Amino acid sequence: MLAAYADGSWGKYHGAYVPRWEAELAAYHAVPHALTCASGTIAVEIALRALNLPENAEVLLAAYDFAGNFRAIQAAGLRPVLVDLAPDSWRIDTAQIEAAITPETHGILVSHLHGDLAEMPKIMEIAERNQLQVVEDACQSPGAMIGDRKAGTWGDVATLSFGGSKLLTAGRGGAVITSRADIQQRAKIFCERGNHAFPLSELQAAVLSPQLAKLDAWNQRRTAAVARLRDATRNSAFWISPAPCEGNAAYYKVGWFLADPATRAATSARLREASIAVDAGFRGFARRPSTWCRKVGALPQARRAAEATVTLHHPVLLASEAELTRTIDVIAALAGA
Repeated sequence: MLAAYADGSWGKYHGAYVPRWEAELAAYHAVPHALTCASGTIAVEIALRALNLPENAEVLLAAYDFAGNFRAIQAAGLRPVLVDLAPDSWRIDTAQIEAAITPETHGILVSHLHGDLAEMPKIMEIAERNQLQVVEDACQSPGAMIGDRKAGTWGDVATLSFGGSKLLTAGRGGAVITSRADIQQRAKIFCERGNHAFPLSELQAAVLSPQLAKLDAWNQRRTAAVARLRDATRNSAFWISPAPCEGNAAYYKVGWFLADPATRAATSARLREASIAVDAGFRGFARRPSTWCRKVGALPQARRAAEATVTLHHPVLLASEAELTRTIDVIAALAGA
């Protein structure tokens, strides 16, 4: 950052740090293309537009997801179709995807949330068979592995976030990564308004670059810490751990379900009073009006997730041994585990 300030790159439209960061992102994910932008939120819209889907085409997504993803589908002139979650998870239920497909369906938006990983091999097999294109939202899971490939390299295009709370952070920022040259070109064209309309700054790129070399080691430490948290709540009737996922997750948020959703506000308040950074999950989309989207079934798992999810923010996973132990003890004691 100091070098980018000293050499004047901080004030340039086109300096050395953004293209270097894009090249590093592409190399890390073993894909040929990476395009940076202002946020993970706008990255999803850019990715959707770059697919060149027909106007008003349907795009499937989980009925529990980040609110910006629903809005990005609408902003791109497309129609959201809500599919339920797999039981005890925050991932789209692959068993329900094909039943949701109609002749109007042309895409799927898939997110990896709360330390859970979507079943990308199965999703891509379904997508290929039905000629659908896939946006993979890896904003919460940089560096996670699904099989022998990183999260974000399974879909036709993927998105990353560098927001102020993310595992790779510059306060704000995002990126689109893809193996397809046509998607990269359409993404660049959409962003071009005389200059990049949604840019990452040179200073942000300079801040991000050194973090990438540490990401895998940080993820290993976070995973070990989560294993201890899961062990401490494994026998609890209060905290319900998610069903295991295939792969090695990255933990931006550590999620649980509360057995009694009515206790969520009080539980979160008590943990925050103990300086433990927990919060509710997303509100989900099950209550969105049918004029905005098509719903596939009653969406019971998504409704449960919206009411019962509690998430722990990631910084404690890299904290000192004493602080991590204190967090584990407080969470376990609250649940009577």
